[in-house]
Amino acid sequence: MKRILYIAFDHLHRNFGVLKDADPQNDLIVLIESARMTSGRPWHPLRLHFLISSAHHFAQDLRSEGFTVEYITSATTTDGLDQVRAKHGDLPIVAAEPSSFKQSANLSAYGVTFIDNDFFLTPRSLFSHWASSQKSFLMENFYRGQRIRLGVLVEGNSPVGGAWNFDKENRLPPPKNYEWPPYLEFAPDEIDKNVAQQLGIAAPNTWATTRAGALAALANFIENHFAEFGPYEDAMPSDNWALHHSLLSPYINNGLLHPSEVVKAAVKAFDSGKIPIASCEGFIRQVIGWREYVNGMYWFLGEDYRNNNQLGAQRPLFPLFTDPDKTSMNCVKSIVGDIKDRAWVHHIPRLMVLSNLALITGSNPQEFLDWMRENFVDASEWVMVPNVIGMGLHADGGAMMTKPYAAGGAYISRMSTYCKGCAYNPKLRVGETACPFTTLYWDFLDRHREDFAKNHRMSQQLFGINRLSDLPQLKERAVEVLEGLDRGEI
Repeated sequence: MKRILYIAFDHLHRNFGVLKDADPQNDLIVLIESARMTSGRPWHPLRLHFLISSAHHFAQDLRSEGFTVEYITSATTTDGLDQVRAKHGDLPIVAAEPSSFKQSANLSAYGVTFIDNDFFLTPRSLFSHWASSQKSFLMENFYRGQRIRLGVLVEGNSPVGGAWNFDKENRLPPPKNYEWPPYLEFAPDEIDKNVAQQLGIAAPNTWATTRAGALAALANFIENHFAEFGPYEDAMPSDNWALHHSLLSPYINNGLLHPSEVVKAAVKAFDSGKIPIASCEGFIRQVIGWREYVNGMYWFLGEDYRNNNQLGAQRPLFPLFTDPDKTSMNCVKSIVGDIKDRAWVHHIPRLMVLSNLALITGSNPQEFLDWMRENFVDASEWVMVPNVIGMGLHADGGAMMTKPYAAGGAYISRMSTYCKGCAYNPKLRVGETACPFTTLYWDFLDRHREDFAKNHRMSQQLFGINRLSDLPQLKERAVEVLEGLDRGEI
């Protein structure tokens, strides 16, 4: 062997990264399952199962192709590389650029040579060039440029359908008496069962752990869900956990699917005439807009960005984040329960319920960031840092988002079915049955009047505080609610 090709657990694609020009005669393939990755934090077991079993399956596929593959378990990644070199000699090590600052620093210090990370559609240098030329980092501006640069849903420099954005058509509340098509389940094979046994859990069937399974998930979404994806992408029904969402983010984020493959399949379906423009545009926006934007911002904003806490939020996480029985709020109880069951909920529960709750209660951003990283099957450092610090908790003082995503119970009531039968009334802001979201939303605005005083996008909300005749009572109720949440009794 002439060189070692190190494959991170989020680079599992044969045609990208260092594998795209790999040679079975000359290249030793190395995957490392480090204790730091598996036991360094209280990771969700389904997240661990997905990542580890996917890596084992990928190693098996490479061996069947004729590659020599070393799958190493060790304390750290560099310890694993030491083991490989002790066995095979002091060969040069090549890897695609890691997806986090920490791993980049560790592997660089070890002497690993990097090639460009092509698991995204936007090179880091290109994004940096764009961001450096902006007065504010509006995702919409980036997204429109992406559409033109990549030639997706455009005719020349004009958008197909006459508009860049169809969000207004994609904000319907949950439908009544609606039959949601079923999603695929994936029967566990021997590798899945062995990994599950090692983790001490039953072998799950929610997430595919093979390239074939990921492709089946993509085909199922295109065929059975894509057309209706748009209208209900923001809805939160209590009778279905997946709606028409693609459920593809885990596979794109660990490499089993490449974003270019997903975009190609989506555009092909749209060109067939079976997919409405609003659904297609909304989905394409998530893949070539938000995903690329968030990754670009992670690298552009720098390693220290994750430590931002511009609103001075210091409250420890509530018990309800680890035990859904520690709250009587239907929305939070259901969502945290879903996360425990599947390590996933879609973007609106993440943003408008979980992050919203952390924001308006003044929960510590870094603690909440860690919790999100540990509990979602599709979570990576690069995706969670900007989404939590910038978008969810506004902890960066508005560097990414021009206004905080804070909302009261009215939003949750409008976009979900959680409020029906809940112990709390989203229309009330004071009293024992007042929705905690409604109470704490107004309390949050009052606490941060000075912080948002110069933000023109917050002027209407701040004006609303002055119209509250019961603000003193609301402040008292907010104290009761926060203390109750601390005790796990609200």
